Amino acid sequence: MTDTNMKKANGFWASKKRSERITKIVVTVLLFIGAVAMMLPVVWMLSTSFKTRTDVFAVPPIWVPDPLHFENYPNAWNIVDPQTGRAMFAGDSWEFFGVTIQGVNFTTYVINTLFISISACVGTTLSAAFVAFAFARLRFPGRGPLWALCLATMMVPAQVTMIPQFVLFKTMGWYDTFWPLIVPAWLGGGAYYIFLMRQFFMTIPYEMDEAAKIDGCTNFGVFWRILLPLCKPALTTVAVFSFVANWNDFLNPLIYLDSNSKKTLALGLTNFVSLYGQDYHLLMAASLIISVPIAVMFLVGQRYFIQGIATTGLK
Repeated sequence: MTDTNMKKANGFWASKKRSERITKIVVTVLLFIGAVAMMLPVVWMLSTSFKTRTDVFAVPPIWVPDPLHFENYPNAWNIVDPQTGRAMFAGDSWEFFGVTIQGVNFTTYVINTLFISISACVGTTLSAAFVAFAFARLRFPGRGPLWALCLATMMVPAQVTMIPQFVLFKTMGWYDTFWPLIVPAWLGGGAYYIFLMRQFFMTIPYEMDEAAKIDGCTNFGVFWRILLPLCKPALTTVAVFSFVANWNDFLNPLIYLDSNSKKTLALGLTNFVSLYGQDYHLLMAASLIISVPIAVMFLVGQRYFIQGIATTGLK
């Protein structure tokens, strides 16, 4: 190769490296700007949670309140009326599995939400795995049409079935109870979760089932002992999705729950919004508190969560 050709080759690679470096810098800057844009509402929520009611609407905005009003957090937790300084529902009582407790505050809402979310999460994860196993590994008449019908339910808006479901549960005497929010999760968990689990089951070699059956395993044994342990990423993904959906659910508790002592966290936040004004400083403090468990769950289950979304079940 001549000196001229060598110089051209070196110039080409130098130009390519320079172009790649510039591309990386541009991408990094864009990602940083996007991250700042995503974090801005969270920073505003954190800042507002330490303000007074008048500082919330100050112009220009006050990003670092002085002083910091840490009392907003206990006031939000106890649902204190800023006008009177007293807990709004201190005189109310609530009952949980036969235990009567005096005073309704965010502790009540947290216990209610945890009970509903955990019960529905366990039901969704197990029932979706059962149904997905049947569609992925078992051979039975009508499996194809049933699978198509299951997927078709994803295209039906929830508003279409909202009134029939309400009439059904009210007829069963379940109005103002937790059962309408828990029982449906144990009946398949929803087409999306079934689809996610089925696709994960399909990536596991069928030879594992055959080997287990030769050793005397039943279909349930294959599901419980062989396949389910291999599906931790998918199970974690379904569990996280289900828990977050129930933790943040507002519409269903609004429809089925009437008593203040049975409210969930999403409904409890409405205590800070009334016809006479909004206590945004307390609302942001309460919102920040109830956001922490979700953030911790995502951080803890991040590795399994990403694996489950990728639906790569081979080990």
